[in-house]
Amino acid sequence: MISEFRSEDGKACVLHLHDIPGGAKAFELAAKFCYDIRIELNATNVVPVRCAAEHLLMTEDYVGGNLITRTDNFLGEVLGSWKDTIKALEACESVLPHAEDLHIVSRCINSLASKACSDPSLSAWPVGGHAATKSSQGSAPWNGIVTREAPTSALADWWYIDASFLGLPLFKRLILAMEAKGMKPENVAEALIYSAKRSLPGLSGGSTAARMTPGISISAASESEQRVFLEEIVDLLPMNKGVISTRFLLRLLRTAMILRASPSCRENLERRTGAQVEEAALEDLLIPSLGPSVETLYDVDCVQRILVHFMQLNQSAVTSSAIVDEGQSITSSSSPTPMAMVARLVDVYLAEVAADVNLKLHKFLSLASAVSDYARPLDDGIYRAIDVYLKSHPWLTESEREQICQLINCQKLSLEACTHAAQNERLPLRLVVQVLFFEQLHLRSSIAGWLFVSDRVENSQAPHANLALQKSSNVAIQADISEEQENDDHHVDVDDMRSQVLELEKECLSMKQEIGKLGKPRSSWNIFSRKCGFGVKSQSVAGGK
Repeated sequence: MISEFRSEDGKACVLHLHDIPGGAKAFELAAKFCYDIRIELNATNVVPVRCAAEHLLMTEDYVGGNLITRTDNFLGEVLGSWKDTIKALEACESVLPHAEDLHIVSRCINSLASKACSDPSLSAWPVGGHAATKSSQGSAPWNGIVTREAPTSALADWWYIDASFLGLPLFKRLILAMEAKGMKPENVAEALIYSAKRSLPGLSGGSTAARMTPGISISAASESEQRVFLEEIVDLLPMNKGVISTRFLLRLLRTAMILRASPSCRENLERRTGAQVEEAALEDLLIPSLGPSVETLYDVDCVQRILVHFMQLNQSAVTSSAIVDEGQSITSSSSPTPMAMVARLVDVYLAEVAADVNLKLHKFLSLASAVSDYARPLDDGIYRAIDVYLKSHPWLTESEREQICQLINCQKLSLEACTHAAQNERLPLRLVVQVLFFEQLHLRSSIAGWLFVSDRVENSQAPHANLALQKSSNVAIQADISEEQENDDHHVDVDDMRSQVLELEKECLSMKQEIGKLGKPRSSWNIFSRKCGFGVKSQSVAGGK
């Protein structure tokens, strides 16, 4: 460059070397090498020096054993160690275009991916980088000689602590390389979760990764940087169901809303959550509403979309449930189905958000109807949610009350729920009459079952009496007398119960006739209450309150 310099006015030669890869430090090492001054190469500076040597054309054409050859040979030794390869890859970020052209980045990534995916028992390289401080702290053995501990590669998560300190572009390429080499989705997911918690403080209420790694301080990234990082992490998440917990997916979704991530990112998280929403808890679904135009406290629309994805994936379960007989339940097996678990979760969620006075009726109805009625073995949960909504929205018209109460199947209410509903003045009169009718049917079936058991007990007592007759005449006489008295008492009880059953049947018949007369004022409720004995019950409950 000096020989090619020509100055017309005879001034001194001045060269500006602003574009040297690695800057002044790399050029200084190259200059010392030219003057046979001893230089020390390590995993941190070998990449910048190699790029500077390439830029300065320090090839074998000028002298044997030039700097390019020396740095290439040393770089091959660096790639044999996990710790040194991590340092070299981090150094590539400062000279990224030149390192890419020389294929140094790809060599480092392939080396790291091969080491992470290989059998841990075959790994002899030292685990290093930022994880070394964590693994090196150990107690001395009994003989006082401190030996090298087994590499933490025996643990499935030994590598992602170091990998999380890479820049986002290199970290993404490393994850993709590991997946291509057969890394298990569970391990990839753990690496992404660790990196997300480290870079997005909102996921864990602070930087958990910084506390786990002593001596490392993490600067808070800007909101735009966090948004870009979150969107990249979501794209890298494995598609396998259950690899990432539903709770963490919902935390990612909440963070995406706070950071105003792209619609595609939020839709991706909602779709993943919908595939396994049966594993969610109530507190996970309580996502606060964000934005200047929100009305409700919690984002009900987001939960609605999650349920839509769940129902689309479980459409076959809904179809098979629809053909089940009314007397059967889809949860007759020992473990509840995902559909039943989601239905129970929706009922609890509705009971929580129903107290919000800004929750519109159509949103409540849409959310409650998102899960098929066949998924609910009992309607106690949806009844409780509707009761909370009616209590928080006393201005609803009678037609609106009847519309929301159509969600309740009176045949699937427990006896306790029927008793509560029969005394609930917030319910429409039509529903109260239906509840009373089915409550009487429950009572009738209970009495019929009691009579059936009593008849079996009566029949089982006859052989014992005949046995007693064979022992002695005196014992036989006493047994006959006692048996006769017991039978008389028993027949009296049975007759009383049968008369009560007949009275209940008459009342049920009268209630069927009254169902067609619901256009009358609500004062007719007092007639039903006195007739069925609920007036006294209502007063006693009110007195207890």
